[in-house]
Amino acid sequence: MPRKILLDCDPGHDDAVAMLLAHGSPDIELVAVTTVAGNQTIEKVTRNALAVARILGITGVPFAQGAGRPLVRQVEVAPDIHGESGLDGPVLPEPELELDPRGAVRLIIDTVMSHEPGEITLVPTGALTNIALAARLEPRIVERVRQVVLMGGGVHEGNWSATAEFNILIDPEAAHIVFSEHWPLTMVGLDATHQALATAEVAARIAAVGTAPARFVGELLDFFGHAYKDAQGFDFPPVHDPCAVAYVIDPTVLEVRKAPLTVELTGTHTLGMTVADLRAPAPAECTTSVALGLDAVKFWDLVVDALERIGDPA
Repeated sequence: MPRKILLDCDPGHDDAVAMLLAHGSPDIELVAVTTVAGNQTIEKVTRNALAVARILGITGVPFAQGAGRPLVRQVEVAPDIHGESGLDGPVLPEPELELDPRGAVRLIIDTVMSHEPGEITLVPTGALTNIALAARLEPRIVERVRQVVLMGGGVHEGNWSATAEFNILIDPEAAHIVFSEHWPLTMVGLDATHQALATAEVAARIAAVGTAPARFVGELLDFFGHAYKDAQGFDFPPVHDPCAVAYVIDPTVLEVRKAPLTVELTGTHTLGMTVADLRAPAPAECTTSVALGLDAVKFWDLVVDALERIGDPA
């Protein structure tokens, strides 16, 4: 049976690819999409999510707008990577879907509580604000969620600071809450996602699909590639967020190791750092794991296959 996921995102170029993979994979049932401030303001990323839904032909799935700021900090966005719209490059259509009036946090809670325990996997690909709020507002979701597979963090590197990754650093308190809850959690961080490079060969494979969604992906990756080159010196852009979705589809895509995880909240130079204890085998009660590597061939095969299955939505 397809794995049911709720995607919590901040589109964002790589979030759009995560939406594509979640919608197009036959092994995933996308049951809800929620948005959170991150790559751009909440209004911009929510509009982007709805526009991407129209491009990909996503219907019958509730979309809800979530937290517009971190739990205790000021909003920090990433226009140097994602542009002023949060999804610069392609021309986006006007959204057609209406937002769910419940809002993201209530939709997360209602989705988990209305399904059997172990049915819903949460896949956050932005700041963890919505997930933290949901866990605090309704603690019973923690024991009902199948697992949390998040894109964020890094064991050996950062990107928004020398030691911290963007999604974690912009709301480290929320990340600390989510990491500390006793649910199965896999952190898909920079150690793996920096291997998910949209190379020239990947771009050619996507272009060969020949559909409107494929052209959209090509345009967004073109902008993303130039932005990443200018901002961080990458020859090809790492497409982070769909790596978390890919792991739900096929766990062999990632090299994963169980390890205790925590988030640094007080360090002068290490705020938001995700600290993984890899010194010894994890204790039996450990519920957290980290991704340390990626099979790029398998990963891009999944993305291209999903894109082909989506075809040209009417």
